Amino acid sequence: MPEQDQLGLVIDDVTDEGERIRVRARSRQVPVPCPGCAVQTARVHAWCERVVADVALDGRPVVVNVRLRRLACRDWRCPRRTFREQVAGVLERYQRRTVRLAAQVAAVVRELAGRASARVLPALGVPISRHAALRALLGIALPPVLTPRVLGVDDFSLRRSRTYATVLIDAETRQRVDVLADRRSDTLAAWLREHPGVEIVCRDGAAGYADAVHQALPAALQVGDRWHIWHNFAEAARKEVAVHSGCWASVSRVRKLNGGTTTTLARWHQVHDLLDAGVGLLECARRLNLALNTVKRYARIPEPAQVRRAPQYRPTLVDPHREYLHKCRAEDPAVPVLQLLREICERGYTGSQNLLYRYITQGRVEEDRPAISPRRLARLLLSRPDTLRPDQQELLAKTTSACPEMSRLAALVRGFAQLLTPADDNAGRLQEWTSTAEEANLPHVHSFIRGLRLDQDAVHAALTSEHHNGGTEGVNTKTKLIKRQMYGRAGFHLLRHRILLQ
Repeated sequence: MPEQDQLGLVIDDVTDEGERIRVRARSRQVPVPCPGCAVQTARVHAWCERVVADVALDGRPVVVNVRLRRLACRDWRCPRRTFREQVAGVLERYQRRTVRLAAQVAAVVRELAGRASARVLPALGVPISRHAALRALLGIALPPVLTPRVLGVDDFSLRRSRTYATVLIDAETRQRVDVLADRRSDTLAAWLREHPGVEIVCRDGAAGYADAVHQALPAALQVGDRWHIWHNFAEAARKEVAVHSGCWASVSRVRKLNGGTTTTLARWHQVHDLLDAGVGLLECARRLNLALNTVKRYARIPEPAQVRRAPQYRPTLVDPHREYLHKCRAEDPAVPVLQLLREICERGYTGSQNLLYRYITQGRVEEDRPAISPRRLARLLLSRPDTLRPDQQELLAKTTSACPEMSRLAALVRGFAQLLTPADDNAGRLQEWTSTAEEANLPHVHSFIRGLRLDQDAVHAALTSEHHNGGTEGVNTKTKLIKRQMYGRAGFHLLRHRILLQ
């Protein structure tokens, strides 16, 4: 039969054994080449039988008994006097599965690895253990390492805040290239020297990767990641919004500042009095018994009004009854709290008496809690204007116009967002934006600008080139899924194998 000729086997019998199906087959009686000398031979020395598993049928395992020949070589000079014939495309040497079943198992273990494959494959009629699934996974050949023209580099955590690894991809095709066991600069530099041909490197702002590229490929173009640049600027903008919350919160519904602000103002005056007297930052921290970073934070604030913060409250069970409590206390300021508790319980209040006491003591009945937090206002400030609702646009305009620094910050955000679309003249526009930002009284933005200048060439390439590191971030997202599937039980060797097979 044509199909039998194509498979290289002759089917003699098929038996239904209930739980499984058994197929008996034999090889064709044709000459085959000797693997030692390639001389064709059909001289039978002996017979042998192999039992292999095949693709399941009707959800039941299929077992194939194959009768094969052990042939004798006709060339007396051949070192291999006898050999067992192989059926190409059907059976592989030393394997207990057919080629097509091995391909199906490989497709499953590539996605699910060990334990999950051991649960899924038996339902498909392929009984397998988790150890056999891992062996099948590690038996899949990795693709060859091809040096890309545009290389994407990023790190990911093996153990959060402890150990990290580095993933390398082709930034143009987004194919995995290699995975390094750490994120040290000398490791990446050694890999780059062993694989010459990289012309462009897309990376984040990590100094270690920048040093590695400078050492191994001084002529390569380094491209910073626009997402990380925007993220760093967003963090600086959020801190500026928090610093000026005492200004913009005055036009929103906020309660009056409590005694904690007095302590904050006094601390600001203490720090600046010492600084004006010529005392250093470290000595200020020692004299005031404060952390050095705390002293630095107060030193960066030029005016005492900027240390004010709008108080933040989380939603509570009392919030739905606030208007009723406000009305009752306005009519009778001496109304007992227990009476208020009984009345709001009848209206559906399910909280405790202690919660109601704290709510009243904090003054949240008479005055509103903040309408918006600094983080939420920063999110509105950093969002695309066309995606905001009319009420959000009105709130943003009202809060930013209440403070000159907030107005300057809003203009800087809009200007910097336009630079994130790559264009040839963005390097000059960035210089103009930097000059404008340095004139504003925004110390956190100034700190962000100093960070840009430390990696100026990569930043300019990021704003003028179409290349980016987004593909590497996508690979890291997939890597996190693989790590969660493995539950931290496997080592780096298996993790690297799975990453490169994706």
